[in-house]
Amino acid sequence: MSPAATAKEIPMHPQSPRTPRLAVDLIIEVEGDRIVLIHRRNPPYGWALPGGFVEYGESLEAAAVREAKEETGLDIELIRQLHTYSDPSRDPRGHTVSTVFIATAQGTPQAGDDAGDARTVSAKEPPAPLAFDHVKILADYLAFRQERGH
Repeated sequence: MSPAATAKEIPMHPQSPRTPRLAVDLIIEVEGDRIVLIHRRNPPYGWALPGGFVEYGESLEAAAVREAKEETGLDIELIRQLHTYSDPSRDPRGHTVSTVFIATAQGTPQAGDDAGDARTVSAKEPPAPLAFDHVKILADYLAFRQERGH
């Protein structure tokens, strides 16, 4: 395939194997130790890190920037990938693999897209319940920050 070929030109085999859905989640740092959470308008309900599914032909990074803007109204700067989470039971809607990014932003989040609410919270004391495996993700994030001396 030539380098000029686009993702839309890649032929799909009619009997492609069943694969997990690909998603991104974001830990958006604001105001010191505060992060942005959204309250989900759709099942599974609860508080969650902003994020969503990667669209066909979209990079993980582009999906992260898009999802942050759609769900929080914030323009973010991606800092680094934290980890990829792939436990088949992490999303009750089906097997989803999510790469989590750490990002920064300034301003006040505004709920948008499928978010019923968006606010900043202490990373150490998030509201409950948290959707998906976001309790584990936040624990990993806090451990990462502690290792880095933050």
